[in-house]
Amino acid sequence: MKQQVTVYDIAEEAQVSVATVSRVLNGSAPVSRTTRAKIEAIMHKHQYQPNAVARSLTKKETGIIGVILPDITNPFFPEVFSGIEQEGLASGHTFFLCNTLGDYGKESHFLNLMREKRVDGILFMGGRVNLRVCDPALARELAEHARSIPLVLLNGDVKDAGLTRVATDEAAGTTLAVRHLIGLGHTRIGFLGGARHMSTTAVKVRAFRRTMKEAGLAVHDAWTIPGGFSADAGREQMNRLLSLRDLPTAVCCVNDFTAIGAIKTAAEHGLNVPADMSVVGFDDILLARHVIPELTTVSQQAGELGRTAVRVLRELMGGAAARKLTPLEPRLIVRQSTATPGGQGD
Repeated sequence: MKQQVTVYDIAEEAQVSVATVSRVLNGSAPVSRTTRAKIEAIMHKHQYQPNAVARSLTKKETGIIGVILPDITNPFFPEVFSGIEQEGLASGHTFFLCNTLGDYGKESHFLNLMREKRVDGILFMGGRVNLRVCDPALARELAEHARSIPLVLLNGDVKDAGLTRVATDEAAGTTLAVRHLIGLGHTRIGFLGGARHMSTTAVKVRAFRRTMKEAGLAVHDAWTIPGGFSADAGREQMNRLLSLRDLPTAVCCVNDFTAIGAIKTAAEHGLNVPADMSVVGFDDILLARHVIPELTTVSQQAGELGRTAVRVLRELMGGAAARKLTPLEPRLIVRQSTATPGGQGD
């Protein structure tokens, strides 16, 4: 029978102290990137897993991180979770994953359940943290849990709650998208998707309007069409847009799902994307590079968002004072769905 690899074996092979290996496992103190990578590679080679029961007894930790997300069928959230899992497994954590379906009652239920299960920390996405105005009772509940369990919000906020956040700059991402279209020569640009009560929509629409006005371009309210975040919503929004007599030559979409739905509807109406209308998405989900045409979009660096959130959460779990906001910069990914007005894609 193969002997169980111990933390001492890992330390000896890496030529570091046992304390250094422990810091990598627990995220309790900084370790250089080179040393961390070396130790993690050795742990992966030996398929090393810390003894969760022993850790729970000696350190009063369970080794479990709770993850709350709003919609596991939206590819963006599994991509974020993949980053969470990669970073968390490297420090010996497992996960309690909860899908709320956007139900605030489910969020409350899962928060209470996580407290009962004594998770070491919580990562929270979607739902109440993406509302433009969060109900005070929901905000208080989240703040109360954060006082007893380390908690990090991903791409969200609750006003005046003082919670720790990791977030991609969605306003900067929208600005990248609009400037890309303007740079191609578009002056007639619309915005599709989202919901007025959601902060992510408000942030993107404000950035869209501001960037257009800074370029001296008119913003047409009739071309700003909310209605949801799904592919079906994108289809319905494009149908509404195409019912107008006066049309834009390009549209920004609130996310990739709405962009994919919008492109399909445009094709059904006999339009060519991008020759007749350019389309930009947001998120850079895996599907974005596999649709026809391949989707120009803004990457939120979903995997890095998840990995960074775990690193920040580990700081909180180790008793350190993490920054209240850790920002990530978005990136424009140019593919085939955008071109000059009346032009062809790459």
